[in-house]
Amino acid sequence: MKPKIAISIGDLNGIGIEIALLAHSKISKICKPIYCINNQMIKAACKELEVDIPKDFKTFNTKGDFNIKPGLVSKKSGKYSFDSFMDAIKLADKKEVDAICTLPINKEAWNKANISYKGHTEVLRDYFGKNAIMMLGCKKMFVGLFTEHIPLKKVPKQITEESLTKFLIDFQKSVKSKKIGVLGLNPHASDNGVLGDEEVQIFKAIKNANKILDKKVFTGPLVPDIAFSPMSRANYTYFVAMYHDQGLAPLKALYFDESINVSLNLPIIRTSVDHGTAFNIAYKNEKVNLKSYINAIKEAISLAKNK
Repeated sequence: MKPKIAISIGDLNGIGIEIALLAHSKISKICKPIYCINNQMIKAACKELEVDIPKDFKTFNTKGDFNIKPGLVSKKSGKYSFDSFMDAIKLADKKEVDAICTLPINKEAWNKANISYKGHTEVLRDYFGKNAIMMLGCKKMFVGLFTEHIPLKKVPKQITEESLTKFLIDFQKSVKSKKIGVLGLNPHASDNGVLGDEEVQIFKAIKNANKILDKKVFTGPLVPDIAFSPMSRANYTYFVAMYHDQGLAPLKALYFDESINVSLNLPIIRTSVDHGTAFNIAYKNEKVNLKSYINAIKEAISLAKNK
């Protein structure tokens, strides 16, 4: 039996709806997608794109009505993308679907709509009262982010033995990998304290986590500028980065088109595309890459089957 996947439609002024429509025939062969969008809005989007609504395009009636304005940051589109996401969460929470997959939102549009969250993961963390972990990547390489959308200057103070130990344990329990590389924070992983002292906390957390797990799962602190070299990637599939760009810059340089976002340590399964709304090409009938979305759907199905 094909799993049911609730799909939050993302910002309707962006490429999310076009991706959903273009990939529908392919993903509907492997799952039962339920799109969180109402009939009026899907009709408006299809009219703008000059395409027909697929006959088996099943929707969940996310309420709302506004004029789609391709490529523009809009309060109304921000609010609708948030409401679509909340509907998907509730469907999963009620076990009416097996997983959710999210299409891209625009953070500025959320801000215009007075939504205090900066992204999907923060919403999930608050809704379930769980420390959701943001992991991005593909089968070749996954990166877990210890800190996410915070200013770089605030990162060092977040790195404590206790908080990182808990993160590492939760991360390993979610991904079940036997070998995970943990990056240092400073250049050269501080050169034994010459360039900083945060690595002391990282080393202690790694030691604690390995002791709790009773096996050497975590290695590090790895020197950040060589952690993602070909030789290092031959040894690790999973990495833990101390901050957002430390992990995502190399990931996107290597696997931009195929990477996905996965929320770990939650009672529901949530995957997402690992790209933005691409306002610059929205509704222009330009070639849209579907790899990230299809990979996100496949990962959601895999996680649902192995739950």
